[in-house]
Amino acid sequence: MTISELRSKYLEFFRQKKHAIIPSASLIPENDATVLFTTAGMHPLVPYLLGEKHPSGQRLSDAQKCIRTGDIDDVGDNRHLTFFEMLGNWSFGDYFKKEAIEWSFEFLTSKKWLGLDPKRLYVSVFRGNEEAPLDEESINLWKKQFESVGIDAAVAEDGVWKHESVRIFALGKDDNWWGLASGGPCGPCTEMFYDTAPERGFEKGKTHEQLVADARFFEVWNDVFMEYKRLPDGKLEKLTAPNVDTGMGLERTTAVLNGEKEVFDIKEFQELFAVITELSGKQYHDNQKAFRIIADHARAATFILGDEKAIEPSNVDQGYVLRRLIRRAVRYGKALGINEAFTFKLAEVVVNQMSGVYAELKKNKEFIITQLVREEEKFSATLERGLGEFNKIIGKEKAAVISGFDAFVLYSSYGFPLEMTSELAKERGRQVDEVAFNEEMQKHQALSRAGAEQKFKGGLADTSEQTVKYHTATHLLLAALRQLFGAEIYQKGSNITTERLRFDFNFPEKMTADQLKQVEELVNEKIKENIPVEMTEMPKDEALRIAKVSFDPAKYGDVVKVYRIGEFSAELCGGPHVGRTGELGRFKIVKEEASSAGVRRIKAALE
Repeated sequence: MTISELRSKYLEFFRQKKHAIIPSASLIPENDATVLFTTAGMHPLVPYLLGEKHPSGQRLSDAQKCIRTGDIDDVGDNRHLTFFEMLGNWSFGDYFKKEAIEWSFEFLTSKKWLGLDPKRLYVSVFRGNEEAPLDEESINLWKKQFESVGIDAAVAEDGVWKHESVRIFALGKDDNWWGLASGGPCGPCTEMFYDTAPERGFEKGKTHEQLVADARFFEVWNDVFMEYKRLPDGKLEKLTAPNVDTGMGLERTTAVLNGEKEVFDIKEFQELFAVITELSGKQYHDNQKAFRIIADHARAATFILGDEKAIEPSNVDQGYVLRRLIRRAVRYGKALGINEAFTFKLAEVVVNQMSGVYAELKKNKEFIITQLVREEEKFSATLERGLGEFNKIIGKEKAAVISGFDAFVLYSSYGFPLEMTSELAKERGRQVDEVAFNEEMQKHQALSRAGAEQKFKGGLADTSEQTVKYHTATHLLLAALRQLFGAEIYQKGSNITTERLRFDFNFPEKMTADQLKQVEELVNEKIKENIPVEMTEMPKDEALRIAKVSFDPAKYGDVVKVYRIGEFSAELCGGPHVGRTGELGRFKIVKEEASSAGVRRIKAALE
């Protein structure tokens, strides 16, 4: 089975269960400064898990593009990927544990769908703690499902495989509980695992953690049951309308269905490995780590570059991660003997594989290829000299730690991201003084990795009152730009914190002080008018006659929300927004600068 076939089967299953199929959101989160990329299927749906009404209804299903930068150092093992797709089904106050578990079991084991052997299926549930009890409801529901196929499923409340009949492992909060750090909806989850090595038989005394760590138990699905709300004082309160949030890793599950023990054995990666073999003359089985890193990073870079937000390699935020991925792939390519630009050739394979589902890849193919070649050429020019300089540093410094100054020189003069220097050092049994490196970066007014690291760890949307205000202010800003300088202006990116908004838009040149003043005055005029912000749900085709959209219309569902600010602004958006513009305060443009070729960036604050 290919990933395309599994994706289609999953979405068709939930279509038959009366779920609306919604398109994948962008890889770049909208109005969320706490994370650089969309990290999970639920990420774009946080507002609806927090109570917003989704225009497509209470039951949804999708395949969501995801990037997890925290897994970069793990790429090369049997299961971690930087880019992956997450299949999900969602209930916003509709069905709950019974339906979610029954449907999970049906989809996984029914001959009509995936037909996995239920004897090789194991699950985990929440063990309970001082805040919430053991999830007995999920346990009983799973027992019933196993019983329906003649399996007596026992529970290991301590997470240890004590006897052969154990099918259900009760695990703690770290494994089987989900919730926002800021509070709000939360609850237990149940995860499904497939036994990839049944020939090993019952392994008495092994913990669930050990079975997962050695890749015998392969996670294929996770059902999250948000049945509580965490209050400001930290206590839990039962929700009257609980939610279901599920996720199935598309690539991992495809590997399991094909009897593979490693995610890199699926057809899509094998096609990339074939190109790497042709370019290098080396074989995959002799160079697994390098092949995996190159293929994974080229795939992730292709999707980031192909996203409608048009991210380019740079030294900040998403551009920094993109540059790191490309340069790390190039370094491993050089180690295999590939000396010409090559990542664009892998990108062409990815575009051919995936553009049937993600049309933006084909649409942006020229941009993808151009950026990869440009970045690779830029880096290749200094890579060999940089490696020579690194070897000199290693030779002269007998201590176990490479100084922050030397690491900074490798970054500033040879384009080595800190992570690359750290990885090279680790291969030689050394480490880098990262604290001193950050101090050097700050001294030279370059990227402060200390601040960026928090973003690389990932997070979830901030829905505070101030960010809601800034969200609404971006609508006013775009409308002002269009009214003053032309209807062909579109949003190219947006990033919001509690202190400011950052808005990217197409514009051919640097804006003058007078132009910025006009924008500022028009936005403040609309704030002063205290215009109501009104939301209407309508079919997408009707909405597109009212509002221009900055991104591909195919990315919106069949029914959408249109937010109107009088006659001044009409935008397709998920919300949330203030009730009236007068709530925003005074709008002040702080800075205007270039974002990328033909794209300008405005930073503004509300006073």
